[in-house]
Amino acid sequence: MTNIAVILAGGSGRRFGGDLPKQFLNVAGKTILEHSVDAFERNAGINEICIVVHPDYMSLLESIARHNRWSKLTKLLKGGDERYLSSMAAIDACRPGTDVRLVFHDAVRPLVSQRIINDVIAALDGHHAVAVAIPATDTILERETGSSYIGRIPDRRTLMYVQTPQAFRYETIAEAYRIGLQDKHFQSTDDCGVVIKYQPQEKIYIVEGDDENIKLTYPKDSWLVERILARRNKG
Repeated sequence: MTNIAVILAGGSGRRFGGDLPKQFLNVAGKTILEHSVDAFERNAGINEICIVVHPDYMSLLESIARHNRWSKLTKLLKGGDERYLSSMAAIDACRPGTDVRLVFHDAVRPLVSQRIINDVIAALDGHHAVAVAIPATDTILERETGSSYIGRIPDRRTLMYVQTPQAFRYETIAEAYRIGLQDKHFQSTDDCGVVIKYQPQEKIYIVEGDDENIKLTYPKDSWLVERILARRNKG
């Protein structure tokens, strides 16, 4: 059984206002990307790591990889402008096989815990697709299409906030994308969504996430990440 962590670092946005995408922001002595890769490097259940990056930043990634000398890193891949192109780059680069399992993780979630990674890998023993999520704590409304009015308010007890990693047996995610890319209206925001739409017979198991497994989105998030890392290092 080969568990391959796929670190998705293909984003090229500069919402933080700097010269580089946020995955290359330095926090607590390392880039956000490095913190994310480190989590999978030290997990005993992960056999290999591949990192997918926007082509414009491949040379920077190569420099970071040389500096860290991650023992599990096997591939540096070029992604595309859309997230699904980065996922496809990893799928295409991995040889198919029933013993291959892909664990996709957003590079900008640097605080993923070993518990989450362990639970995701364990869940793959009995399921073909696994998501990570936490219960929604806010009331969420659905707006009427094309209007500024509330359409409905779903029952919060059924709603969850999605995190990563998302993990799949190779044949499941590869087949979902194979079918999906034949759809002229294909759209994707995450890999579980592709499986839900194009492999609906596959039930996606939910692993409990963590409030600290945040996605770096706004400048203030880097301050929070630094505080949590400092607390963990003291522990």
